[in-house]
Amino acid sequence: MKIYLIGYMGSGKSTLGKNLANALGISWIDLDTEIESRYKISIPDFFIKYGETAFRDVEHKVLNDIALIPDMVVSTGGGVPCFHDNMKLMNQTGLTIYLEATPEIILTRIGPYAWKRPLFQQMDGTDIMEKITVHLKSREQFYQKAQIIIDATNPDLEELKKLILNNSRNISA
Repeated sequence: MKIYLIGYMGSGKSTLGKNLANALGISWIDLDTEIESRYKISIPDFFIKYGETAFRDVEHKVLNDIALIPDMVVSTGGGVPCFHDNMKLMNQTGLTIYLEATPEIILTRIGPYAWKRPLFQQMDGTDIMEKITVHLKSREQFYQKAQIIIDATNPDLEELKKLILNNSRNISA
């Protein structure tokens, strides 16, 4: 079974992804880490050197490669569902789970590390909160196409496992 975790940065995709994969006894991959490993460059440096368009092309290529691998939890980058029909690809090749988080939760989680994110470099806390709110709203139309939507504030791993098993039966049937 392939499971894609989607949502805005700071929604908990990597943390939950590791725990979920462990609980299900399958492997886990973080898409951004895989890109950094393959291309030998950090995501922020990639953005600076090549720009967002080139990054989204590479991200789509790596996602296509990963889509071929069965039985895996994939923690995607926040923008993955919004480009190149990636949401359609993920819905066709696995179960998509949107970790829905409020701008306040996101800022709390990424606040100390916001300067590392290409989107927020050289912004202060007020500007970052405004940017998160607007940006999240623009991405919501893609995130809402997920097959399961859960509250990312404090996800219950056991409840999520039950949802996944119920949804995988419905998809297989």
